[in-house]
Amino acid sequence: MRNSEPPRANQDPGARGKVKMTNKVFLTLLLSAAVVVPASAQQTNSNSGAQTPAAQSDSDRAPLTSPKPTDFWDGDDPNLVNLITHPFANKKYVQRQVAPIRDRINELDEITDENAKKIKDIDARAQRGIQLASEKTNLADQHATDATNKAQLAQTAASTASTRVTAAEQVVGNLDQYKGTAQTEIRFRAGQSVLSKTAKDALDQMAGPLKDQRSYIIEVRGFAPGQGQAAIASSQKMADSVVRYLVLTRQIPVYRIYEMSLGSVSADGSGKRVTSARVEVNVLKNDLVSSAK
Repeated sequence: MRNSEPPRANQDPGARGKVKMTNKVFLTLLLSAAVVVPASAQQTNSNSGAQTPAAQSDSDRAPLTSPKPTDFWDGDDPNLVNLITHPFANKKYVQRQVAPIRDRINELDEITDENAKKIKDIDARAQRGIQLASEKTNLADQHATDATNKAQLAQTAASTASTRVTAAEQVVGNLDQYKGTAQTEIRFRAGQSVLSKTAKDALDQMAGPLKDQRSYIIEVRGFAPGQGQAAIASSQKMADSVVRYLVLTRQIPVYRIYEMSLGSVSADGSGKRVTSARVEVNVLKNDLVSSAK
């Protein structure tokens, strides 16, 4: 076995040259692959960076750019391991590629926070404006309601005043609408003016229902036989006796009594002379005024 294997020192020089040539070709292929792969990765990153501004055309910020290596090794140690694994399994390379993206993400987060604060501030001011507008609207509604209530009160007061004016006009129009309700005749002896018991009883019966009543007057007319002033003076004395009794005894107000001394003249306008001394007492009431009150 050992004798069959030719010694290395005795190998053909041509074979050794072929081996060296093969190693050089393999090394050349490895170097070419190491150069092409980073170029492809840079081309891909460049395309991605070029597409980013198109997708964010609404932003004024500069697009992300791929870091340009200073040399082939880009800061790595020039050895065979880094040559084979570069740039796929290198942590520093990945960090250099990701750092700009992380910075841009952080920047976008800051912009988002700032926009959120602005939106919150605008929303708060809008809510405050809506609240103020609502308060002013409620105040205006309250003023309108108060104005409506005051208008209704004024209208009610005007209607009440108009009703009272109408009632007052009716009362004024009915002031002289008196009608006789009772008539009493008091007779006297000739030359006398003293009331007899019968006369007093008749006056009491007439004045009794007039207590606490209104809208009435009492008409007292005296008649006496005779001539001229003598008959008038005699009728005056008899009428005074009746009025005095009504005021002092029956508490009839003086302003409700109307007295007249006619002497011997008849009150019916016939021109006849009276033949007996008497006093006629008439009670006149105004029912229209009483009902209006």
